[in-house]
Amino acid sequence: MASSGKKKTTMAKLARESRLRERRQMKQAKKDARRNAPPEPELTADMALGAEGPLTAEAAANGVHADAEPTRAPTEVDGAETAPSLTESA
Repeated sequence: MASSGKKKTTMAKLARESRLRERRQMKQAKKDARRNAPPEPELTADMALGAEGPLTAEAAANGVHADAEPTRAPTEVDGAETAPSLTESA
């Protein structure tokens, strides 16, 4: 039977605990997804040498060649165009 006494837990504390439970569930779901995913093949020296030249380990993971030129993407500030910034191509 429930007590008729005063509630001692604030809504803020209940909300924090709820967010914490949700984060833990998301983290566990990500772990389970990684565990159940097929293993990625390891990068070998033969695989790193592409038609356009060698790949760095990070670039190979992203599918970008080490000698690839970065592309320019236009940016906007308050509706006015500014100088394009450098971004790496995907």
